[in-house]
Amino acid sequence: MPLDRRGVALGAQFLGAAAVWGASFLFIKIAVDGLSTAQVVLGRLFFGAVVLAMIMLVTRRRWPRGIRVWSHLTAIGAIMCVAPFLLFSWAAQYLPSGLSSIYNATTPIATMLVALAILPDERLTKVKVAGMFVAAGGVIVVAAPWDTIADTANGMFFWAQLACVGGTTCYGLGFTYTRRFLRKYDYDAITVSASQIGAGAAIILLLTPFIGMSRVSLTPGIVVSVVVLGGVGTGIAYVWYTNVINAWGATSASTVTYLTPITGIILGTLILGEAIVWNQIVGGIVIIIAILVGQGRLRPPCHSRGALVNSQIHHGHTCCMRRDSCGCI
Repeated sequence: MPLDRRGVALGAQFLGAAAVWGASFLFIKIAVDGLSTAQVVLGRLFFGAVVLAMIMLVTRRRWPRGIRVWSHLTAIGAIMCVAPFLLFSWAAQYLPSGLSSIYNATTPIATMLVALAILPDERLTKVKVAGMFVAAGGVIVVAAPWDTIADTANGMFFWAQLACVGGTTCYGLGFTYTRRFLRKYDYDAITVSASQIGAGAAIILLLTPFIGMSRVSLTPGIVVSVVVLGGVGTGIAYVWYTNVINAWGATSASTVTYLTPITGIILGTLILGEAIVWNQIVGGIVIIIAILVGQGRLRPPCHSRGALVNSQIHHGHTCCMRRDSCGCI
């Protein structure tokens, strides 16, 4: 059977996005050795904005118009780009890059929690409750509070982990805000991404003189890290991911979340010599299970008495009509 070139290309883009996003924590760790937190974020958003603006120009996409839509895009840029990038970059000074990548994997759970709290059409189901409890257990295992209590030498370790949780919460707020206020506008993902990253770059450019002015110490590794982090991780990889979403659907594409911690841990170990701790591996696996449970992918068969209210053939699969009983979406 001849290879499907389009399928191979999409698979490569999927793996490429997972690799780049997993490696972003390595690049941040390297960059903060010579730049302040705000300077790292400024470089990241600048190069990301330049790449996406060039894509907008080449593909002849139209930029959004109107004060209202730009106010929303600016808010999203602040919530989804500036705030979490600052938090993760600050945390990188005190945490291994692999550990930061594990915390980043909790983004789907944070998004679910924020959506439940803010969106009126979100319902709290047994599946979502189970996912939240499993995720909480995974975060506790990763955070290892028993080690934090015993080790008083590294006083910032706890706060750096809390900053990572804050970063994923910002992502959850940003995704929910986007769903709440931008769904009525007819803009594709690349246009929204280019606009919000451009707005985020403008915000951090204004903030850096006040929060990020420090001595700059550039090395080839730091320069390459910032350029790749911005141009590839915040620019090109998002285009790859958008192509995968369009071809495979959002549900299948979201599995990239499961691969980024693996990449982050492997690169941190091989390049930076970071130690792999048992609780990080176990906790990361528990968090991934929580995501699967919260998204309804891990569920018992719908054979319980009275659970199968009705069924229909949906995309070639038999699916329960009751979403809360079997998790079909």
